[in-house]
Amino acid sequence: MNKIIDERIKQIKAGKNPFFIAELHTGYIVLGDHQRFRGYTLFLCKHNAHELHELDSKTKVEFLEEMSIVAECVWQAFNPIKLNYELLGNGDPHMHWHIFPRYKDDGVKGPVWWLPVEEMKVVLPPHEMAHLKQKLIETIKRNLHIQRHIIKLDG
Repeated sequence: MNKIIDERIKQIKAGKNPFFIAELHTGYIVLGDHQRFRGYTLFLCKHNAHELHELDSKTKVEFLEEMSIVAECVWQAFNPIKLNYELLGNGDPHMHWHIFPRYKDDGVKGPVWWLPVEEMKVVLPPHEMAHLKQKLIETIKRNLHIQRHIIKLDG
């Protein structure tokens, strides 16, 4: 199976992941490489677990709480009309949340995965990615209830 999440976490730890936003107690916030849905964010679990039930109860509750806080920040930063949350693991079993902002004009009436893969792979110019990243970082800085969860914040 694909191990891209493990590689991305190694890049974060080495200070080499350009999409890194913040480290929380249970995971890492990163912008998605592809931005077909502007503001697409992932929350990568720090624990090498494949399923929620593999986490101890305390960690599981905190992981779910932190994911919810990350989603709230995505909501505030990008002003979508809806958020889609997905914890799949079919392509890469390392537990990670996909948080997709959905917009009235995004052209998809169902799950984002209904799009062909090539339509999902929208790569933005570096300055647009930097703008999205900065918006999310600024939103996180303004949200006091996330502060106790932050270990490291980029920017």
